Amino acid sequence: MIEVNPKETTRAYAFEMWMNAPMPMVTFFKTLDVTRLLKISRRRGLKFNMLMCWCVGRAASQIKEFRMLPVNGKLIEYDSLAVNTIVANSHGEVSSCDVPFSDNMEIFNSDYLRLTRQVAESCENHDLPDSMVIGTSALARYDIDGAVGMYSGIFNNPFMIWGKYRKRLFKTTLTVSFQFHHTQMDGAHAARFLDLLQREINAIH
Repeated sequence: MIEVNPKETTRAYAFEMWMNAPMPMVTFFKTLDVTRLLKISRRRGLKFNMLMCWCVGRAASQIKEFRMLPVNGKLIEYDSLAVNTIVANSHGEVSSCDVPFSDNMEIFNSDYLRLTRQVAESCENHDLPDSMVIGTSALARYDIDGAVGMYSGIFNNPFMIWGKYRKRLFKTTLTVSFQFHHTQMDGAHAARFLDLLQREINAIH
């Protein structure tokens, strides 16, 4: 990762406008069709949450704005992406686990299983500070319509939240929220990301 001059990037105007805004975060909601994702999860014995995280990484990797993030008043460009997931640990609490994104699902799945198990047993967070991390939180037991993440002023990372998927006769849907820092991307980038996420879900095999 390296610090870049905002004026030499496509985020120059956004950096000037939103970097010091008291509330620079924007949240979008979208209902995804996850019928295929659930089918693949059951057919191949893969965790639904892992597949969601992999598709999030796949979609984000296609948008260059995900490579840059405002950190401590500076604009940082990253060489790698990671997807964070919240893990229920052995103490009955939750811990945070960053999983390095790989375009290869088998590699990502292996890392996901290994690292989430490690975090659950040790109760210690696994952080990848040299990667641009996309946060996720799956409240899979609960039927929620959406959630807006908290802006702490410390972490500016994009963040996704989803609850329980909803099964109908021929279709399964999942409502997600996506929160992002306006310095990092504009609404059009975020909307494109969510469209790409749906495409990746549809294309998974």
